[in-house]
Amino acid sequence: MAVLSSHFLDGTNGIHAAAVGVTLIHLDAAKGRQTVFSAFSDDGGRFTHDVDAIAGGKYEMLIASGAYFKGQVLPSDSVQILEEIVIRFTMPDPEARYHIPVIMSPNSYSCWWSS
Repeated sequence: MAVLSSHFLDGTNGIHAAAVGVTLIHLDAAKGRQTVFSAFSDDGGRFTHDVDAIAGGKYEMLIASGAYFKGQVLPSDSVQILEEIVIRFTMPDPEARYHIPVIMSPNSYSCWWSS
């Protein structure tokens, strides 16, 4: 079983982004989009979830950044345009750990794979 994890960081003030919604979708050519799980980051901005991954399967991690930032105090002249962050990736080894940290702000994000 694969393990998918992340650490969400709020790039506007450098804190851990707690209670951020995340949904993993399996993208299957024959069956369409299938939700694998939905969860929330903990108080430290982290989540970890076991995934019964398909070798080489295509996945989409949807991060509810818009909902998170609507609950934050932002500078008064700040305009938020991103509602969610979408990260598409594969899991070539169905027994591996996939840690994908994300630094997010209302209008941008940065992510990477860290094993």
